[in-house]
Formats: sequence, C-alpha cells, structure tokens
Amino acid sequence: MTTSMKILPARFFETQTGREPVKEWLLELAPEDRKAIGDDIRVAEFGWPIGMPLCRAIKGHKGLWEIRVNLSGGRIARVFFCAHEEYMILLHGFIKKSQKTPIHEMAVAVKRMKGLKP
Repeated sequence: MTTSMKILPARFFETQTGREPVKEWLLELAPEDRKAIGDDIRVAEFGWPIGMPLCRAIKGHKGLWEIRVNLSGGRIARVFFCAHEEYMILLHGFIKKSQKTPIHEMAVAVKRMKGLKP
C-alpha cells in the first residue's frame, strides 16, 4: 500500500520545539497495543470518511474526531485527530480509564488543533 492510495494520510502533530507527542506516546506502548492503534489509524486513512464504530466526531468541537481503538484486556485507546491541509493530524492519544473522556484529555487535543497554521 502506498501513501498515494490513502484518502487522508496521517501525520503526527508537531510542537514548536519539534516534538511529536502522539508518536512518543505510541512508542511507550506495548508492541501489540501499538499495532492495534496503528491498524485502526490505517483503516481511517484508507477509508475516510468513516463513521462508527471506528471514528466519531466530537460534539461541541467542530473538526475534531476520535479514533476508537479496542485493546486487549478490555482496555480502550483514543486518538484525537483533525483534517488539516489534506492530512489527518494526530493530535493526542491516551488510554481511557473511565467511560467518560476526561476534560483535560480533550483540552490537549483542542489546544493543539487551534494551534495549527491555517
């Protein structure tokens, strides 16, 4: 599979200092978790626009989406992203510890999305 076949190729959000927080987070995870998350990101890249159960728009935050990943042991990961300049920008990722998404996790993604250059 080549990038040219991807409808919405993924790119990592990059801070002003050059860090890629989602990439760093992924590299800290166990290989099987990293693979599951990467596989679901890939499905979104090639199948965009794609809806539930894989992707969901975040209510109240226009342009913000989440990739919903089921991990082993009943754990759940979320990767927030937005479409920007024909790319899926991976803004923030985390392992959910409760049913409701914590406000601070959403705030990180929103702040990063607002900081993207037009």
